[in-house]
Amino acid sequence: MIYDANRFVLSNRSVIEKAPLQTYCSALVFSPKTSEIRRQFGAQIPPWVTRLPAVRDDWNSLLQVLEGHSGGVNAVAFSPDGRMVASASNDDTVRLWDTGTGASRGTLEGHSRGVNAAAFSPDGRMVASASDDRTVRLWDAVTGASRGTLEGHSRGVNTVAFSPNSQMVASASNDRTVRLWDAGTRASRGTLEGHSGEVNAVAFSPDGQMVASASDDRTVRLWDTGTGASRGTLEGHSYGVRAVAFSPDGRMVASASNDRTVRLWDAGTRASRCTLKGHSRGVNAVAFSPDGQMVASASDDRAVRLWDTGTRASCGTLEGHSDGVHAVAFSPGGQMAASASWDGTVRLWDTGTRASHGTLEGRPDGVPAVVFSPDGQMVASASDDCTVRLRDTETEASRGTLKSHSLEVHAVAFSPDGQMVASAYNDGTVRLWDTRTGTSRGTLEGHSLGVHAVAFSSDGQMVASASDDRTVRLWDAGTRETIKELKTYAVVRQLSFASDGFHLVTDRGVLEIGLPLACQRGSPSGSSPALYVSNEWVMWKTKEVLWLHPDYRGSCEAIRDNVVVIGQLSGQVTFIELDLDTLSLSI
Repeated sequence: MIYDANRFVLSNRSVIEKAPLQTYCSALVFSPKTSEIRRQFGAQIPPWVTRLPAVRDDWNSLLQVLEGHSGGVNAVAFSPDGRMVASASNDDTVRLWDTGTGASRGTLEGHSRGVNAAAFSPDGRMVASASDDRTVRLWDAVTGASRGTLEGHSRGVNTVAFSPNSQMVASASNDRTVRLWDAGTRASRGTLEGHSGEVNAVAFSPDGQMVASASDDRTVRLWDTGTGASRGTLEGHSYGVRAVAFSPDGRMVASASNDRTVRLWDAGTRASRCTLKGHSRGVNAVAFSPDGQMVASASDDRAVRLWDTGTRASCGTLEGHSDGVHAVAFSPGGQMAASASWDGTVRLWDTGTRASHGTLEGRPDGVPAVVFSPDGQMVASASDDCTVRLRDTETEASRGTLKSHSLEVHAVAFSPDGQMVASAYNDGTVRLWDTRTGTSRGTLEGHSLGVHAVAFSSDGQMVASASDDRTVRLWDAGTRETIKELKTYAVVRQLSFASDGFHLVTDRGVLEIGLPLACQRGSPSGSSPALYVSNEWVMWKTKEVLWLHPDYRGSCEAIRDNVVVIGQLSGQVTFIELDLDTLSLSI
């Protein structure tokens, strides 16, 4: 019970602090099915929540989501005692967080451009931050006061690291160099030159006698910190190397690359020990656990993978971020891992539960679009896994999967009579489908680049599509022939037919098409304009009524009458139904 209560509070801390009554609403609604808190207090869920979303069975590895940055988070680091986490962001700041409560411990401001990295000194007294403003800044870890600025790089600084004795700082830059600095006097201790590409990462060996640097030139270089001399080059990656780390005993080096792999090397002989494969996109960060038995890797595929350094086998995947993961770190005791993403969040994970609860359910790809059928009985969702999925709104059961292309589906639309679905693809085509049989009704070809928006006219006789080629095309839905091509000054991402039949309404303005529709104008909506989703809230009129937990926020949503459908980057589609009459009486 104590464990469950602790997880309940940690998972919902941010909304409990800013909207305490959501403890009895959102916090209970989105807690796992087996949560003891949910079981005991589930009757307190407001009666206007008439259909609860599908949630996981039990708590997973995710402990907390730390929100507060206004830009993507590039890096994260634990303090030596594990009580704080520092996060570096594109919003030009470093934030300090309490790992026990998730509360903010302060914001370090001073950089004039995005901050790419942050590191605590081993003695816990200082924080160093590296920025695109070409500087490294030193801060007092307790007071947050500036301790000085290290200047000398001619281009942005990508990363920073302290030596084990806290007396030296190493910084790596896009100017293809690594610089060593005296942490006390802030004087330069030397410049390490040799890379032919931008230097993305730097790490000290545990004894402080070596520095490893990772570069876009596809290599890792080892350097003597005393003399600045080269100690060897590690070659084998087929693309740029994004990150590097020494094992706690100094015998191994791990490197992460855009070639989607992590490589382990013998630090003494410089020989390759193995290659860890599993990520589907470039790997941005790598870290050893304090006992050296695990390696964590963070990737643009939105996942953190854990690997056994002895067997080289995968031992878990941590999923939940909605954008690429750019940093990962273990807590000093190894019980927690922290990950930072361009989705603007830092996530804290329990590394001990990774085997049973480390992966969220659903497809590995996102849901970029979701839409109701005109009668509200079906929902169609477009997916990055190259499919369109049809679901029954009432039962959430599958009504079929539409698949034909090998490229991503960007948009989907129903015809007014609900008998057809149009899907837009990254290969520049639009495909029409019969919703009853799931068979193809033809392909609309003509765009030279991906199509991102599609809509039917209110009489169902025309289809409009908007593409990255900066054109909007009008098609005859019956013959599949192009009726008209409209050139736009910018890419159109959203469009719909105006009720007058002579115009298209887009996110780039109104386009005149000059083609009246053949029959009665008007678009059946069925949606309640008072019920909508705004950022992390389900809104009723102007009131915030249901906070969406970060794991259940969407990349898109559709609303009809009292049903909210959210398509998520995790691959799930979430249904929430509200009794609007009861809700109106309760607020």
